Amino acid sequence: MRVAVLCAAWLFVIGCASPGEEVDDPIRTTSEITLDRLLFGPSLTGRSPSSLAWSPDGARLAFLDESLEKPGRMEIRTITANGGGDRGATSPYEGEAGVREFAWMPSGAHLVYLRGNELWKTDHQSRSERLFEFRHPASDLAVSPDGRFASVRMRGDLWLVELETGVLRQATSVYVRSISDVRFGRYRRPEVEVGPGIWGGPTYAWSKDSKTVAVHHVDRRGVRAVPFPFYLGDQTDPNLVRRGSPGEPNEARTVGLVDVDNLELTLLDLPNVDSTRIVDFSWSSSGRLLIDRDSDTAEDRWLHVYDPETAELSELWHDQRSSRIYTSAGSAWHSDGEHVVFLGDLADRYGLYAISASDREPRLLSQPGFDVTSPPLVTDSGDVFFQANDPSPYERQVFRVRLDGEAPVRLTTEPGENRPYPSPDGSHLATLRSSDQSPTELYLLDLVGKFGEQRITRSRPDSFEARGWAEARYLTFPSLVDETTLHARLLVPADFDETLAYPVLFGPVYSNTVRNRWGGFYANLQQLLVSKGYLVVQVDVRGSTGYGRQFREDFLGDFAGKDLEDLESAVRFLESQSFVDPDRIGIWGSSYGGTLTIYSLLKKPGLFDAGVACAAAVDPVFFGSDDVAIVRRPETHPEFFERGARQYARNLEDPLLLIHGMQDQVVPFKTVVDLAEELMRQGKDFDFAFAPAATHGWTRPNHYARYLLGKLIAHFDRHLGPGLR
Repeated sequence: MRVAVLCAAWLFVIGCASPGEEVDDPIRTTSEITLDRLLFGPSLTGRSPSSLAWSPDGARLAFLDESLEKPGRMEIRTITANGGGDRGATSPYEGEAGVREFAWMPSGAHLVYLRGNELWKTDHQSRSERLFEFRHPASDLAVSPDGRFASVRMRGDLWLVELETGVLRQATSVYVRSISDVRFGRYRRPEVEVGPGIWGGPTYAWSKDSKTVAVHHVDRRGVRAVPFPFYLGDQTDPNLVRRGSPGEPNEARTVGLVDVDNLELTLLDLPNVDSTRIVDFSWSSSGRLLIDRDSDTAEDRWLHVYDPETAELSELWHDQRSSRIYTSAGSAWHSDGEHVVFLGDLADRYGLYAISASDREPRLLSQPGFDVTSPPLVTDSGDVFFQANDPSPYERQVFRVRLDGEAPVRLTTEPGENRPYPSPDGSHLATLRSSDQSPTELYLLDLVGKFGEQRITRSRPDSFEARGWAEARYLTFPSLVDETTLHARLLVPADFDETLAYPVLFGPVYSNTVRNRWGGFYANLQQLLVSKGYLVVQVDVRGSTGYGRQFREDFLGDFAGKDLEDLESAVRFLESQSFVDPDRIGIWGSSYGGTLTIYSLLKKPGLFDAGVACAAAVDPVFFGSDDVAIVRRPETHPEFFERGARQYARNLEDPLLLIHGMQDQVVPFKTVVDLAEELMRQGKDFDFAFAPAATHGWTRPNHYARYLLGKLIAHFDRHLGPGLR
């Protein structure tokens, strides 16, 4: 359970009307959304564009979009900076494999891309040629700045393909295979590899002169091996994986430098590599390497600079705060080669700061009244682009700022979530925008005033507009325990009648859920639940960003504490509304959302009339080694580890369904089994649904989703009853 990372929003789609089906009545059409349509299609919402990348000269924008000839397969499209020249960049292909990744050549005249295990090259006329076939799956495609090499990660190492000759070179030799033969689960990773950590991080980065590659070196051999038994083989496999708990050594994460000429790897001597993570690294125009690190507890943050000419590693900046929990972080060199721009929480709100070696005092670039919600994007022109939650915590708008001290300028105006992709010269801005009423589409904004904003993609089929989708309402109400104003997002049907009393489902509950966006799978599932007659509500509980430091950091060591009080405040507020049936209120969530569900029913019996807890973390002793950010360590904060759910099992009164994957390595299946045993000892009645090979992402594959989500919906239908009474 890593609270800073929301439960995976797996991108399933919901079905559309069959040929000849009438769609004049939006309410009747909406009621025909089914679980099978949600999981197996055909899609009503379409498949959104992704993987945006500008050519180095800023003349063209490339992105992945769904093939018109073969729905479900992704191909490359390119447009010019003025929005014209829209075309597919890949020539017709008869196989089934879609394009997985692509990268621009330095000239901007060609792209290279991965299709299956093959490396291809294409130009603006869609003329493609196959360059190379890898023996194993390759990923993280990049091109060296001089255009000589295409680089990939393969089997835990960095590999280089010389584009002129097609010769493959192994740049590192660090890979040590996993101790597990079961090929899934978050912690099932190589013992040693070049690549991201368990919870993310960089992979590698080319220096500007193409002579050196910085790599993220991860060694897991010091982490404890624990069993996650696998039962679907010929015999039970004990299935050992490296997975620690709070207070134990984490994976060792450091930075290495590969000399491209002699392919020698040198690891930098960074301190405390088994209790700190690499946030990111990047090269300056002058050839220095910026390394952004923070401690697993999130208490400490460092910016280091490595100078290859002197082989000196220096500390540019260090910040420490004992109350900090999971934090957003990111950094980048400014184009002047001297300043570093970074995202940090030095004040009440997340801000964007500039710092340099000559002036080591961070200077705030963003406004103090709102939170910056993305790492900085620095263009060659010196413009810095970022996303922020101004004008409200529900919104994500794009801003531009410079180092000259002027206030940031807001560039996007439409409500919703806007993700920025500025051109290298800062003259154009591509955005991926979604909202409560619209799945993600691509827009292009001319920042020098020639043509304004254009919508580039139209991913939704025509039938999308024919349905009566749920409408979002944003609510504020007082906390019952302090002076805090709380925020919620309520989904109501298109034919909502405030004179009637509806059942309400809280969920999926989590932090940072009150957002004006189309949330992929969960958005579609919520639409299904609303179509069945439920109102759906989500609340930003303690730990959420957008409401200041105290609200965010109140979560430290207090899971199932004030966040439950926030949920009760929301329940009491909704019960006072005439359109809510106070006797039919349910709650569900996954991961930390499952935790909230379990503890709500056990610590506040009667607050909810039914609950479904999916992949719920119920024992802090078995949290992951990265979860020290919210519970610290047993030797320093033993009281945080005495809050397991079993001690409250005797309180269960309300209908509870537990859903868990037996291969969940994030929240071990053992922990929910221990809780189930105690519930049985206490003579409690509850339901338990599990899937033998499901991981923390328990809705994959689709046959698990059909079974487990079917159980979830049936549980609420049985104990609450959808629709009006």
